[in-house]
Amino acid sequence: MDESTKVIMTLAKTAAKLTKSLDRCLSLHGISFSEYLVLDTLSQEPSKTMSRIALAESINLTASGVTRMLNPMEKLHLIEKEKNVRDARISLVKLSETGEEVYRDATTTLSQRANSQTAGLDKGEIKQLVRVLGKIN
Repeated sequence: MDESTKVIMTLAKTAAKLTKSLDRCLSLHGISFSEYLVLDTLSQEPSKTMSRIALAESINLTASGVTRMLNPMEKLHLIEKEKNVRDARISLVKLSETGEEVYRDATTTLSQRANSQTAGLDKGEIKQLVRVLGKIN
């Protein structure tokens, strides 16, 4: 196996381990890490609203994958679905007040977990890791 393949395999395995660990810690808030990514992405928007397609692209899921994820989130009142007044074919997703509250609480939990999982790295190593990972496409 060449070095590039080893890097990609190691990253994939690490990502799977991190996702499993983050799913466990976020389950305290009734959400998965994928659902947290939805809440985080919506929270970054000034209107807390995005089209379903833009949301899917933002979190690297298919439109149908994000739709399957949003249905239970809507039932839990974490998000609200809205119609686009200019184009009825475009469905919008909005972060609800309940979703904002869960997001804030979950962010605290996620930050604590991230700190514990990166405790063996100093600040310089963390910055370097972020920079290097940003180069992988």
